[in-house]
Amino acid sequence: MYARQRWVHMETDFMQVLLLAEIYKLLGDKTRLTIMALLQVQSLCVRDLVEILQTSQPSVSQHLAKLKTHGLVKERRKGPWVYYSVNSECSPQVKQILAHLPDMSTAVKPNSAENAPSFG
Repeated sequence: MYARQRWVHMETDFMQVLLLAEIYKLLGDKTRLTIMALLQVQSLCVRDLVEILQTSQPSVSQHLAKLKTHGLVKERRKGPWVYYSVNSECSPQVKQILAHLPDMSTAVKPNSAENAPSFG
């Protein structure tokens, strides 16, 4: 019985290592890590991130999709815009990583696209 408990515990530990490796791999990309730092300041839409990061819309969208798939960001719709923010329910390990990111508030215009005119 003891050997079985030990095996289950080892299997759980192994799964945690795999999960952490996946998170580190995901956040090991400088663009995704920068996106997470920016989203800690405020919710942003793709257009805002494209402007701040000086990169293409497809690139930003792909990075956001990966972050969303892993539960690190969430989205909310406001009119024609989709705003992304850090998922407050992410794991404690992710929260700890995010706590070490620099404050990016100087890179973000307050309420960026939320002040833009609504079309449609």
